Amino acid sequence: MPSAEVVRVTKRVLFIGLGVMGLPMARNLAAAGVCDLVVHDVDPARAQELSVPAGDPRTEAAQADVLLLMVPSSDIVESLLLGDGLLDRLQPGAIVLDMSSSRPASTVELAKRAAGRGVRFVDAPVSGGQARAVTGELSIMVGGDADAVEQVRPLLEAMGTTIQLTGPAGSGHALKALNNLLSAIGLAGAAEVLTTGTRFGLDPKIMLDVINSSTGRNHATQVKYEPYVLSGTFDSGFALSLMVKDLRTALQIAEDTGTPTPVARAVVDAAAQALDDTPEPGADHTVLARWIAAKAGVDLAESAGRATAP
Repeated sequence: MPSAEVVRVTKRVLFIGLGVMGLPMARNLAAAGVCDLVVHDVDPARAQELSVPAGDPRTEAAQADVLLLMVPSSDIVESLLLGDGLLDRLQPGAIVLDMSSSRPASTVELAKRAAGRGVRFVDAPVSGGQARAVTGELSIMVGGDADAVEQVRPLLEAMGTTIQLTGPAGSGHALKALNNLLSAIGLAGAAEVLTTGTRFGLDPKIMLDVINSSTGRNHATQVKYEPYVLSGTFDSGFALSLMVKDLRTALQIAEDTGTPTPVARAVVDAAAQALDDTPEPGADHTVLARWIAAKAGVDLAESAGRATAP
């Protein structure tokens, strides 16, 4: 493997957003040694979990070669870049690397504004959840100018194993939203199937095992149902509120492109209603399966191992 000096293409990275995903991503970036890393989070305690310096964004932005954002929404990205003035503080030639799940339309507009200041914009949202953020095996969808993408590639490779250039700025965020829409469709569809089978008298655990060796399997059945749904823990690390935000972004893309999406719209409506009906603050997105099952009077976690078919 090449030395850090060989792969180092940025002198200083300001990483903002040390949440469920951001903290392990920043830890992997620090461990890779491909940059001088400075971090910031609204919760100062999170920065203290890393063995790298923390800094004030307004001061550090002027010294950063890359401003890396891993925050919950486009509104926060816009607030940081425009409201707090970080875009104006970046030097010409710097790169904004937005790894958040942002709205593509917002990203396109921000990229234009950045270009007007000589700043390049790369959107690089991730998929894989908290588990792969910890192991550094995220899938990263990257939109932006090819040269700028190559400049940040060593950073991306420290956090992910699949890095795919998707097109111009905004394309990465569009693909991330659409990916999350398909993921939600799989989660909701599996919930309806397992609930129907449970009411018939089948054991949801047996159903899951059979589905995962059959044509009905999907990411949700293979990765989410046993550890987070049938266990009753509902703690995958991705909030239902954030999923609903991404799903609405995906539906907006469909509307903007004139694409009919009857299946997707039904799932988005269900997820939004589940969010409204769920009292737990910060509820995990896997509670969508619990909500769907509860509509039929079924508790999949309680039913696992108990059902007997007629």
